[in-house]
Amino acid sequence: MRIMTLPCDGIGPEIMAATLEVVSAANARFDLGLTFEEEESGFTSLKNHGITLRDEVLERARTEFDGVILGTQSHMDYPPVAEGGRNVSAGFRIGLDLYANVRPARSRDFIDNKAPGMDLVIMREATEGFYPDRNMFRGVGEMMPDPDMALSVRKITRHGSMRICREAFKLAMQRRRKVAAIHKANSFLMTDGLFLECFRAVAQEFPEVETEELIVDAFAALLVRKPETYDVVVATNFYGDILSDLASELSGSLGLAGSINANAETGLCCAQAQHGSAPDIAGKNVANPTSLILSAAMMLSWLGEQRGVSRLMDAGAAISEAVDAVIDSPANRTRDLGGRVNTDAFGRLVADAVAKEVAAA
Repeated sequence: MRIMTLPCDGIGPEIMAATLEVVSAANARFDLGLTFEEEESGFTSLKNHGITLRDEVLERARTEFDGVILGTQSHMDYPPVAEGGRNVSAGFRIGLDLYANVRPARSRDFIDNKAPGMDLVIMREATEGFYPDRNMFRGVGEMMPDPDMALSVRKITRHGSMRICREAFKLAMQRRRKVAAIHKANSFLMTDGLFLECFRAVAQEFPEVETEELIVDAFAALLVRKPETYDVVVATNFYGDILSDLASELSGSLGLAGSINANAETGLCCAQAQHGSAPDIAGKNVANPTSLILSAAMMLSWLGEQRGVSRLMDAGAAISEAVDAVIDSPANRTRDLGGRVNTDAFGRLVADAVAKEVAAA
């Protein structure tokens, strides 16, 4: 299997190196046959090719690779699109139609958290919604009719809503069989109304699954009050983006949150950390690579499930277990978690924890 890696910007190269050390350990232990090839993106690509993400990179990812590990990007610092500043993350999600952004949030007893018992997954639609760079066929979904007025267009489709809801129910069947749909249909009568219509239609296909419909602002409060209640949460792009960050912080840290972007129909999957590029600490070897490590683990597990390859699923589980085993000790934690372990050293600790199971097996 071939994996494309794109370190991208800020702390991306550092956390990518740590992640690849861990994945390589799993590759050896489970005999996965993985090979890795790095491609340029972000500022490096802008300097060398005049654009932050080339179309040929996307085409190679689609046709030549089994998975992608994407580093962090400094999109806010890119030049305008017309000058080559393409949103790398959106480029992959739209270019490869990776509509399902899967974001788990799980509290760990040994890490300080504000949400005891939280163990949920937010299934976020990632190709439409209130995102100007991905909701129009041509141009962007924002405009300024005059200097003192700005408008934004939201796109919600039946196709997009049906498929993300179906993925949420499929996941719930593997977990606690509960799905909550997040909306604001009391205000967005047509767009959120269409999303809820699709949610209810898909629910008819899964009578074993308990459903709930929650207004987005109320759900944000309930996530704080009773986080242990929720299992799978399905939401449109904008709501899912905000709520997944909230859930991850409540569960301990955004730095502990994995994330994948996937398409069940095409079998394509991209691992991507939930957090940003943190340019203020880039190059200092102090960033926490856990989010990207867990994202890579999720990618392996997802590919294994899609292809019926148990070794891949076992590798993903082993990486997740190794992360927990390492951060269970305060002495092994990175600075954001109160420790003093550097990025590369943390990667080695997790890689060693994965590899040690070889001797124990």
